[in-house]
Amino acid sequence: MSSRCRERRLAPLVLGLACALASFARETRDFDPPQGAASAPAMRLTQLQPGEPAPTAKPGAPAQPGTPYTVEGNAYAVSQGKRLFRWYNCGDCHAAGGGGDCGPALSDGAWIYGARPQDIYASIIEGRPAGMPSFGTHLTDDQAWALGAYVRSLSGQLRSDVAPGRSDGMSPREPETRRKAETPKQQVIDDGTRR
Repeated sequence: MSSRCRERRLAPLVLGLACALASFARETRDFDPPQGAASAPAMRLTQLQPGEPAPTAKPGAPAQPGTPYTVEGNAYAVSQGKRLFRWYNCGDCHAAGGGGDCGPALSDGAWIYGARPQDIYASIIEGRPAGMPSFGTHLTDDQAWALGAYVRSLSGQLRSDVAPGRSDGMSPREPETRRKAETPKQQVIDDGTRR
């Protein structure tokens, strides 16, 4: 067999191998994101909080986090948010898949305090008067953003390649990656009850 014939057979093989390797490119995952210390929220909307009572921040402290919201396109951060959702027992009030129990549902289009990432962050850090505890002194900003991104995935607000896959346990609900995207709607609260 001539060397020219071998080159003709080898070229498509090399090209196919290069294409296959290029198709395996995945998102860049930052497994060691910069972590700030958990800081007290500037204002608590409730005195209910997990663990030991912690003071509120000093007057003039920033109401929003020191780190920007960059986790929505990061599958690792969203999966960490799912882990935090379990660790902090969010499913006890919001149900395991976010379907709602004594707390409001997180998997539909009805959002009491807003569906923007900043609104969800504020709910997590400051708490809400109707029973949502304040986690401001228990989570870093990055953890609160990751938890907020996971909450958004429960209603299909994230891309399917970013939303976490199946849970380790059995669940009657479809995984976050297969949920239909809900259009968040602000709910009106007139007497403190959910509508």
